[in-house]
Amino acid sequence: MQPVITSLLDTDLYKFTMWQTMLHRHPQTQAEYTFVCRNQPAYPLAELVSEVDRELDHLCSLRYRPDELAYIGSLRFIRSDFVDFLRIFQFQREFIQARVAPDGKGLEIVASGPQVHVMAFEIYVLAIVNELYFRRFDEDAAWAEGRRRLAAKIERLREFEREPKRLNPFEFFDFGVRRRFSKAWHREVLETLKREVPQFFKGSSDVLYARDLGLVPIGTMAHEYLQTYQTLGVRLRDFQRAALEDWVQEYRGDLGVALTDVVGMDAFLADFDLYFAKLFDGLRHDSGDPLWWGEKAIAHYERLRVDPKTKRLTFSDGLDLEKSFDLYRHFADRTMVGFGIGTNLTNDTGLKTLHIVMKLTHANRQPVAKLSDSPGKLLCDDETFLAYLRQVFNVPT
Repeated sequence: MQPVITSLLDTDLYKFTMWQTMLHRHPQTQAEYTFVCRNQPAYPLAELVSEVDRELDHLCSLRYRPDELAYIGSLRFIRSDFVDFLRIFQFQREFIQARVAPDGKGLEIVASGPQVHVMAFEIYVLAIVNELYFRRFDEDAAWAEGRRRLAAKIERLREFEREPKRLNPFEFFDFGVRRRFSKAWHREVLETLKREVPQFFKGSSDVLYARDLGLVPIGTMAHEYLQTYQTLGVRLRDFQRAALEDWVQEYRGDLGVALTDVVGMDAFLADFDLYFAKLFDGLRHDSGDPLWWGEKAIAHYERLRVDPKTKRLTFSDGLDLEKSFDLYRHFADRTMVGFGIGTNLTNDTGLKTLHIVMKLTHANRQPVAKLSDSPGKLLCDDETFLAYLRQVFNVPT
C-alpha cells in the first residue's frame, strides 16, 4: 500500500511560516514535541506502532523536489535563504521515536532535537496516525457516507446563499490535514468544494493541495510559536510581545493574523496594544466561547479607536457549517470574518474521529504551556510552571 505521506508539501502552511521565523531568529532552540490522543479510540492505538515506524522511516527518506521548492519560493512571504535550507533538508530518524505506552494500549510518539528540525514532524505524524487508524474500517462505506454528507453540506451552503446579505461575505477554508480520514478523501473533498461552491470556499491550509488545485494557501502561526518564547530569555511576562514583534519584523505586513489563546484572551489583549492592533490584520479564535471572544476582540479594537470593520476575526475551533453560519450572522456586519473548518470537512464519514494532537512540551529543556480559554485544551506536565504562568498573567485556576 502507498505510504501516507508522499510529498513534504502535504502539511499546513503555518509549519513553513513558523519554521522560517525560527530559523532566522532562534535556530539554536532545542525542543520536544509529544503525541497525545485526547479521546478513547475504537481500538488501541498501540496496535499501530509497527506501521507508524514504517511510515516514519519513509518520511525520513523524503526530500523537497525542485517543483515543490519552486512553489514554496513563489509565495511572496517566503525568503530565498529558507528555500535554500529546505533544498538540503531531510528528516533524521534519530530525532523521533514511536512506542507502545506503558499501559499497553496507547501510542507514544516523541520528537526531540533542534526545533528547526523536529517542529516539522507534527502534521505528518498526525496524518499518518489518522490514516493508519481509519484503514481498519470499511473504506467503501465511509466514502459513501462521506459523499452523502458532503453533498448535504453543499446543499446547505446553497440554501444559506439565499439569506439576506451582510456587510462582509461568508468565507470558509479547509483546516483539516491533521485529522483527515485519508489523503485521497481529503483531495476529493477539496476538489468538490472548489467545483461546487467557489463563492464560499476560499482556500486550504494544506500546501500540497493548495498548489495542485489552485487554491489559496492559508495559515500564519500556531501555539508552538508563541510558547517557544516562554523559554527564549525574555521575561515571562513579555513572551507574547516578543513573539508578536519578531513576527512583525519577519513578515513586514504579510501573514497578519495573530493567535490569541496561549494564556487566554484577556492576557493576550493586555499585550495587544495599539501598535500591534494596527500592524496585525486580525485575530484567530481557537478555544473558549467564540461569541464571548469575538465581542471582546471588537470591544478591544473600539477602545483603541481602531475600526473593527477594517480587521478580520478568524474562527477555527471545532467548527461545522451551522456554527460558522451562526457566528457569521452575529459578526459579519461589524467586522470581516473567516472560518477554518477541519475535522467536519475532511473526516465526516460517520465514524468516530480521533482527537489527536502533537504539541510542543519543552523548549531549551524548560516546560512550556498554554492556558487556553477551553480547559480541556491545556497541555503541560509541569504543575509548578503552570502555577507560575497563571500567577504571572493573573489567570485563575
